[in-house]
Amino acid sequence: MIDEMRIRGLGVIDDAVLPLGAGFTAVTGETGAGKTMVVTGLGLLLGARADSSAIRAGAAQASVAGVWTVPPQGPVADIVTDAGGELEPAGDAAELYVSRTLSAEGRSRASVGGRPAPAGVLSSLAEELVVVHGQSDQLRLRSAAAQRDALDRFGGEPIAAALATYRERFSRWRELDAQITELTENRDRRAAEAALLRDQLTEIEQIDPQPGEDVELNERAERLANSEELRLSASVARSALSSEEGDPDVTALLAEARRSLERSADPTLTGIAEALADLGYRAADLAQQLSGYLADLDESGPHELAAVEERRAALGGLIRQHGSLDEALQIWQTGSLRLAELDDDGDRVERLAAEADSARAALDEAAAALTEVRTAAAVRLSAAVTEELHALAMPDATLEARVSPGAESAHGRDDVAILLAPHPGAEPRSVSKGASGGELSRVMLAIEVVIAGTDPVPTFVFDEVDAGIGGAAAIEVGRRLAQLARNSQVIAVTHLAQVAAFANNHLSVVKSNDGAVTASSVTRLDGAQREAEMARLLSGLTDSDAALTHARELLSLGSAIN
Repeated sequence: MIDEMRIRGLGVIDDAVLPLGAGFTAVTGETGAGKTMVVTGLGLLLGARADSSAIRAGAAQASVAGVWTVPPQGPVADIVTDAGGELEPAGDAAELYVSRTLSAEGRSRASVGGRPAPAGVLSSLAEELVVVHGQSDQLRLRSAAAQRDALDRFGGEPIAAALATYRERFSRWRELDAQITELTENRDRRAAEAALLRDQLTEIEQIDPQPGEDVELNERAERLANSEELRLSASVARSALSSEEGDPDVTALLAEARRSLERSADPTLTGIAEALADLGYRAADLAQQLSGYLADLDESGPHELAAVEERRAALGGLIRQHGSLDEALQIWQTGSLRLAELDDDGDRVERLAAEADSARAALDEAAAALTEVRTAAAVRLSAAVTEELHALAMPDATLEARVSPGAESAHGRDDVAILLAPHPGAEPRSVSKGASGGELSRVMLAIEVVIAGTDPVPTFVFDEVDAGIGGAAAIEVGRRLAQLARNSQVIAVTHLAQVAAFANNHLSVVKSNDGAVTASSVTRLDGAQREAEMARLLSGLTDSDAALTHARELLSLGSAIN
């Protein structure tokens, strides 16, 4: 749950601290005082889209910070750890610090557990921590997807397990079906690919290229084309190093210099003599290499140059066709497997079709199992929500969660509709068509109260869940919010005293005006202050004796529940 939230520079709120905590917190205040900014601020902490227009006039930025009490292990702790943040130990639980800052330029920064984090991390935390219901969420209940999700949440683990099995099998069947479609719809293209690949492999096999052969042939051709010039250069160099004609050469001169120094007793000259000996060995080795080079040139002739050019032409054809010799060799290495795959298309389609039939049968079984558990859950949900609606001043209403065959999707083959018959004899109609705003608010609340028994949520936030209702219905809404708060934290922005009376924590957003700047602050109400606020909600007056009397009666009724 969220223990405390601080809002700065958001809307009409300059700087306000909201002490929240366990149980049912009611947030009230005059129209325009900034109650909505409380929900807006909480939304920013939960990863909602940041809108710079919400920044208080004249402020450079808006910021919201919250302190949450969370389990030390579990999904929330894992999300925080993955984001690089830390939880603060707090007895058997842990505290999580979350903040969000929005600049006037539209930039947004978030912090989770003391470390910067993207807004997506806040959204992930929100899925584990909070369910928010506002006017838009009531409208969302009109959608078929939201109605199906409500039934699935109520169904708990049996539906979750059946849905997971169905989705796994649905994914497998879709994968097989896509492969069959690819093979059958692209039969001609794949046949042409096989024919081309077969020709390419035959050509490569005939030429039999070797890695790096094109580079070696280029060097060989260059040498053969300039053989005379190369022979002259190599001959002159070899003669200089080691002459076969008896002329002075490097080898002989180095030997003479070495012998001259070796006769000296000076250690320095002896060291130089050793270096000269090494040079002599190296000169002799180079002379031998040049002799081998000249012998190779002598053995080569015009006929070898022609053979090299012919081989280069063959490799050039492969290079032009495939882009490089390496690419051609890659085709040679992998093409056989690809050709075997393409040639196997016919048999492969038959094998895949058999697998797809088996996968389809398994999918049918999973779909039927999912429908069965959904139908059973729908009966229980219908009865439980109907009972709640009777307690919410809709004594003659009947709610029916109906499961019927629908289009196949990743969610199953069921259409889920939540139908409402407001009075006996009325034809049940979908809440998307037949429910008024006030009825929809109560249906939504009744569903949440029922679902909370099987799918508990740490925190519920209701933004004017009492819209369109009053009197006895509002009192019952307050009762149900208090009941919901026994197992979850409940925060409700309300304009009805009948709802606020059941809160164990009452916060008032108070607007002040100094003639230049309008600002709002948040005050926790107790005693006479709370009675005055309740009287204002009832009559618009804080000091009316009748209103105060009525306010005390409501508070007495609420305290009996708490």
